[in-house]
Amino acid sequence: MWVAMGVLWCLVLRSLPQALGSCPSQCSCSLHSLSDGTKNRAVVCNDPEMTLPPMMIPSDTSKLRIEKTSIRRVPGDALHHLTRLEYLWLPYNSMTSISSVMLRGLRRLQELRLPGNYLVSFPWGALGDTPQLRLLDLHANRLSAVSAEAARYARNLTFLDLSSNQLMRLPQQLLTTWSHLQAGPYSPGENSKIILGLQDNPWMCDCSLYDMVQILNFPTPNMAFIDPRLKCSTPWSLAGVAFSQLELRKCQRPEVYTSVAKVKTLLGSTVFLRCGATGVPSPELSWRRADGHQLNGTVHQESSNDGMSWSLLGLPDVSHHDSGEYVCKAKNSLGATEAFVSLIITESQTTAEPPGSTTRLWPGKSEGAEAAAYNELVARYASTTSRPSSLVARPTLPSYEKNPALQHFHMNALGELSVGSPGPTQMVRSVKVVGDTYHSVTLVWKAPQAGNTTMFSVLYAIFGEKDMKRVSVDPGKTKVTIEGLMPKTKYVACVCVRGLVPKKEQCIIFSTDEVVDAEGTQRLINVVVITIAGIIAVPLTLLVCCGSLKRRYQKFRLRKNEETQSSYVTFERLSPGEDGVEDSAKDSPEEGDRLLSSRSSMDSHAPSKVEGQANEYFC
Repeated sequence: MWVAMGVLWCLVLRSLPQALGSCPSQCSCSLHSLSDGTKNRAVVCNDPEMTLPPMMIPSDTSKLRIEKTSIRRVPGDALHHLTRLEYLWLPYNSMTSISSVMLRGLRRLQELRLPGNYLVSFPWGALGDTPQLRLLDLHANRLSAVSAEAARYARNLTFLDLSSNQLMRLPQQLLTTWSHLQAGPYSPGENSKIILGLQDNPWMCDCSLYDMVQILNFPTPNMAFIDPRLKCSTPWSLAGVAFSQLELRKCQRPEVYTSVAKVKTLLGSTVFLRCGATGVPSPELSWRRADGHQLNGTVHQESSNDGMSWSLLGLPDVSHHDSGEYVCKAKNSLGATEAFVSLIITESQTTAEPPGSTTRLWPGKSEGAEAAAYNELVARYASTTSRPSSLVARPTLPSYEKNPALQHFHMNALGELSVGSPGPTQMVRSVKVVGDTYHSVTLVWKAPQAGNTTMFSVLYAIFGEKDMKRVSVDPGKTKVTIEGLMPKTKYVACVCVRGLVPKKEQCIIFSTDEVVDAEGTQRLINVVVITIAGIIAVPLTLLVCCGSLKRRYQKFRLRKNEETQSSYVTFERLSPGEDGVEDSAKDSPEEGDRLLSSRSSMDSHAPSKVEGQANEYFC
């Protein structure tokens, strides 16, 4: 009997390491009883050489902690029997992935901690098996993205730590969920508050993080951050900028517009088809044929400062094979939109202009050099700007008052380019040339109906030549200087709203030598006027100054004479009878005056006779 029991214990001891996940005899998996008075247990494993989780974990375990091991993965069915498990901690192991069924059966699980591993993804759908989960810690992993389904399964979380990963963006669905939570009423007794850890990630600051920046900049009691000091990593222009200093635009689906719905042209000519698009982020524009045939042309892309993207399709030497519908497609991360342009090739020399066409020639006679220059300008730069047809398939146009970048489409749609109708084509008036040097001129114009965001363009060329140049003017500006002109050369220049065709009164012909000579003549006139004014003003000034000096001198002499006459005289007594006379003068003012008058002059030496002893006085 004892021999049989010994053999049985040997078999158990030999099978125990295998049951504990092939760990050696020194692996430390300890069992503890929780201090809450229940019979639930806690299992702690921290053997560095453990490669698989232990298999024989008691089913009544409520807390399982496996940390600092060499476990790379957890089998999908390793934890299914732990129906009472509430805390699953797997920190700082070597796990690279998690099975989507690992959490199956863990209906009581409240905390799942997986920090310090090497996870590149997380099965968010697995959270559907844990309805009571409140804490999810994915700190310090290698997550580069969060799937959109996280918004559905993370609603019940009150703590989510995604810090120190490689996240650049978050799904819009998750941000929307947090925005609704932030805007909702705060109830301390419910799970209406969440703590987020998002720091130490290489965030790409674009429109996709608009809601996230708003959440950070406008905190509420429903949401708190472990560290709110988030910073941008890309793009390069925003690297290191804090979220609190960002001003991002909200993402918008692209909207594409064509300036013409139907183009008729002659066989063998060159045609330019143009379309523009708005959206955030800036959409990518592409052309294709509706019938699937290959494009026979070149595409040029450009972007303007007002956020508009442009695409120009050039079709040289068109033939009947080029007839058909062309599709302009705008696409960004939120979707795509298309617009259509029909191209019709004719052999007639009298091709009719589409109604409301903006390629209107110079009104009046066309034989003059001015008309030829203007018509060439229109043909080269504005031949694709005409009224769009109501049959074109495109989205509803936005408010043009709020979006000045699309004003020219609105203008065309209203047919405001016809002769005699007031509209955007007549916005520019009173174009004038101010000469600076022989190599530059300054154009100024009036645009009282233009707003601060209205953008103008200046088209100019040497008079008689076909090569025209364009100068873009900053929004709201009505003045531009054109550099690099040739001296003593005749030029033609037109000013118009960007995307429109200039009218005759918006063009001007000038010559650099005439401008400079006129300026020099004006300066000479100014010098002559100033000289004549100086010659007339100087004598008058001298005359006024001399009169003033003379009057001051006369006043000075008059004041001196008055002081001499009003000065007091000091009497000196020359004889012993001084006291009697002084007393007499003191007591009688009239007597003093009499004495002063009798001796007031050195020329009067006649003795005066008075009663008593005679005295002599000198002044």
